[in-house]
Parts: sequence; structure tokens; C-alpha cells
Amino acid sequence: METDIHIRKAVPADAERLVELIKEVEDSGLMLFEPGERKTKPEQLKKRLEGMDEHSVILTAEEGRFLQGYLFAIGDALMRKRHTVYVAIGIREGQRGKGIGTQLFKTLELWAREKNLRRIELTVIEHNEPAVALYQKMGFEIEGIKQDSLYIKGEYVNEYYMARILSE
Repeated sequence: METDIHIRKAVPADAERLVELIKEVEDSGLMLFEPGERKTKPEQLKKRLEGMDEHSVILTAEEGRFLQGYLFAIGDALMRKRHTVYVAIGIREGQRGKGIGTQLFKTLELWAREKNLRRIELTVIEHNEPAVALYQKMGFEIEGIKQDSLYIKGEYVNEYYMARILSE
């Protein structure tokens, strides 16, 4: 069930709403940052958006005036890594399972092909089954496990290394 979502590149004017959304998504406990741990201010994100180079992109999923999701694809200027981006994605609770992640990844793929990228990679907490299912649906494969990678609520948890190779 897809919603009426518009996917677009983030612009500096999105900084305040995007920082709020990132913090809300991180409250899920399924992201790298602990709830409340990220200290990014809208002004910092605005500067990052203004200075974004061609190796990276931030996509937003917008419904009306509300941001419902985001996808950061961070590239590298190093010659040996220019074919790769690392992805972080977040969808507002209550909006998950509605096709927003699929739309963000489809838009990312178009951008990545435009940039002649070969590899899209990410990490995900092993027990985050809905996210793993989305990534596999989008063509990502588990390449390995980072044992005891994170410490969450008094327990060590594993992360999957996942990647998708864009064929020609």
C-alpha cells in the first residue's frame, strides 16, 4: 500500500524538519545513536546540505508539508572508493511498511546509476527484521556479521554488513 509520497533531494530549507525527524526515528532504538544522543543542530545540517558534494545525496520522503522518511547516501572522494556509497535510512514510526523505504531506494538507485556507482552498502542491527526484509527486497545481500558490534540496553548485538552491487 503506497502512500502519496514525493521523494526529492533534501535542500538547506529542510534542515530543521529533517533534524527533528532524525531524532524521532532514532528514538526507535534501532539506529546507531541512542535516543537523545545525537546533538546535530539544524544549522549544522543546513551547512552540510549547502556543502554537499557530488559523491553524496540526502533524499527526503515528503507527504504534504511533513517529512516521513530520509535516506543518506554518503560517498567518498578517494579514487578507490568512488564507486561506493554508504546508506542510512529512517522512516517515521507509523509510516513504516507503506512503501516509503522502497520509493527512497528506487530513487537512490536512479541517482547511483547516474553517478556510475557500482556498490551501495549499509549495516543493520541483526534483529531488525523489517529493515533486513526491506533491504533484501531491494536487492541487498548479507555479506557478513559484525559480532557484538553495538551495545544496546545492556546487551551486545550483532550487525549485518549488507550491500547491493549495481550491474550494468
